[in-house]
Amino acid sequence: MLNVFRKKAQSTLIQAMVIMIAVVFVFWGVGSSMNKNRNSVATVNGEEISYKDFQRSYDRAVDNMRRQFGGQIPPGFIEKMGLKQQVLGQLIQTELFRQGGKAMGITVSDLAVQKEVEKTLVFQKDGHFDLSRYKQVLAQNRLTPTSYENGLKSDLLTRRVTRAIGSFAVVPDTSIKDFQAYTDEEVKLSYIAFNAADFEDRVEVKDADLAAWFEKNKEKYRSDPKVRLQYLFFDFDTDAAGVKVSEEDLKAKYESEKASYQIPEKRHARHILFKVTEGDDDTVRAAKKKQAEKVLALARQGKDFAKLAEKYSEGPTRERGGDLGSFAKGRMVPAFDNAVFSMKPGEVSDLVKTRFGYHIIKVEEIFPASTRSFDLVKDNLAASIKKQKAKGLTFTRGTKAYEAIMRAGSLEKYGQLDQKKIVETDFFSRNEPPKGITADSKFLDTAFTLKKGELSSLVELPAGYAIIYVTDVQKPALPELAAVRDRAVAGFKKEKAVELARKAADDFLAASRKKGSFGETPGAGKIKTSSFLKRSAAAGKDVPPAPVIEDAFALPWKEKLAKKSIKAGRSYYVFEVVDRRLDSAAIDDAARKNMRQQLEASTQRALTQSWLTGMQEKAKIWTNPAFLK
Repeated sequence: MLNVFRKKAQSTLIQAMVIMIAVVFVFWGVGSSMNKNRNSVATVNGEEISYKDFQRSYDRAVDNMRRQFGGQIPPGFIEKMGLKQQVLGQLIQTELFRQGGKAMGITVSDLAVQKEVEKTLVFQKDGHFDLSRYKQVLAQNRLTPTSYENGLKSDLLTRRVTRAIGSFAVVPDTSIKDFQAYTDEEVKLSYIAFNAADFEDRVEVKDADLAAWFEKNKEKYRSDPKVRLQYLFFDFDTDAAGVKVSEEDLKAKYESEKASYQIPEKRHARHILFKVTEGDDDTVRAAKKKQAEKVLALARQGKDFAKLAEKYSEGPTRERGGDLGSFAKGRMVPAFDNAVFSMKPGEVSDLVKTRFGYHIIKVEEIFPASTRSFDLVKDNLAASIKKQKAKGLTFTRGTKAYEAIMRAGSLEKYGQLDQKKIVETDFFSRNEPPKGITADSKFLDTAFTLKKGELSSLVELPAGYAIIYVTDVQKPALPELAAVRDRAVAGFKKEKAVELARKAADDFLAASRKKGSFGETPGAGKIKTSSFLKRSAAAGKDVPPAPVIEDAFALPWKEKLAKKSIKAGRSYYVFEVVDRRLDSAAIDDAARKNMRQQLEASTQRALTQSWLTGMQEKAKIWTNPAFLK
């Protein structure tokens, strides 16, 4: 989350550089000689990286990874990634940037940090910095102002140092011509795919081969843990059937909740967006604004707004004429929101500047605020009241049963005394539960945290309450081949089919090489021919996968046939270059400028990486292995 706060103050170029350089650090050979300070995680030219700083950065990295995996990181994944080493590499990189910046006379003042904080959108309210929101957001992410501002100071220093190094990047006009030729080169390919699925029926399954394969792969067939249960279920519907709701109850609830039935005013609008990013310089911003002003003039002359959006907009709504649909106040960023809700139907706005760029807005229609009537919602109100009252009655039933189970001494004895219907299951895994309430995620969460012989408390489910008792548990086990033979045979065939596909592709390529082309090589009936493709061509019908296109462009111009078969998914591809051409049409100033920016960014990244490599080679870096275990 810290990086999300900061990225508004960083250019895309700097982010790309930092990411690239951070990866480089993972593989740098930092020293391991002993150091007197065993409480430091590392030192860089005598400057310590404390365990506290390392732990804070590591915890943030783990939190970010946990969010990416939806809350649950696969076991062993962090260790496999070498996350501790990556975090330490980033901290060493930051310290080298600080030391390098100091040597160049580059510093970051507290005032610069303050200004950066104040202009960060997540800390603003109604377009202005809000101190209470600042503290609230940091607290939610387990950060203090001091730790956040220190980190931000490091980011700003990195940006300034990188900018200073990048200022030496020079892109001559000849490089632009070469780059244009590189991007405009096109190839037409004949290619054939050997799909593993087509070879599965050809795989011969011998017992000895299958046994040897299974021994290497048997971990894939380890069984899931299973449980066998007894449970009682108390459903809401049984109690809801006896609940009566009067008209007075309905009207009273309607009046108490009337605010929730209010539908706010909505406005239907379109927009034309001219994108501007944080990394764009003043020249780019001025050009975008000038272009937006020209289109605004066309819109105010009565030109079809939707068609203007389709032609000029750089936003995701371009294809539908800039249509944003209808929305209530507060859904858009403040500047955009304020403009829309101050306009009349059919009116076209002035240029509106947001963090996304320059917008031209047209309000199509206004839907006034309204309130849903009592007659429209009374059926929903009745269902809600019934459910609420029934829930209380069901809870009482469940609680009495639970207390009776405690007095009886077991669920089984309770069933004998009270003649309650106790449901029994066979063994089942979490991934293959029986149908019904046992498939509910909360039911499963409870069932698979209980041990054999344990009774749950009252578990609330969407349809009622349950009491669960685990009668037995089966732990995960490695099966014998005979027990999973059908699955093992299927897995064996899939793997061996890939090998057969590769051999078929290699044999086809070898035969083609003898002839000098695909020609009449056996198997040529499956050949497809593409249209002319650029390096950036997206895969699709009659377009081979990206690795095939990449290899085709890597071939010398005189060569036609692939040097080797190319794996993509579970298929192997072989190609022949039918034709090549340079489709270099004249480019306008905007395209030329874009090319120059891309080349400058690439040169700046190379310069920064070279500078950091030099800093590392000269630096005395010590790491404490005790903290990286």
